[in-house]
Amino acid sequence: MIVRIMGEGQIDIASADLDVLNTLDAELESAIEAGEEEAFRTRLHALLDKVRHVGRALPDDSLESSELILPPADASMDEVREMLGNEGLIPG
Repeated sequence: MIVRIMGEGQIDIASADLDVLNTLDAELESAIEAGEEEAFRTRLHALLDKVRHVGRALPDDSLESSELILPPADASMDEVREMLGNEGLIPG
C-alpha cells in the first residue's frame, strides 16, 4: 500500500504492517473524540513514526498513486478530524 505523508513524500507499507497501524489509528481517533490535545499529538506522532519505520520510502520522482494520505506531524486536531473517514485515517 502506498501512503503519502503530507509534506514528506510517499512510503510503501506492507499489508502485514496494517494491523499495528490500525491500532495506532484507533488510538488517535479516540484522542480526537475525547478532545485530548496532548494525547492526540502523542498518538499522531506515534502513527507517523511507525509508518516511517515499517515502510520503504519511495523516490521523490516516483509516479505511484497514493492509496492513503496522512496528515503532517504538525497538523491540528481539527485538520486531522476533517481527514478521518468512517474507518479512521487507515481503513481496516
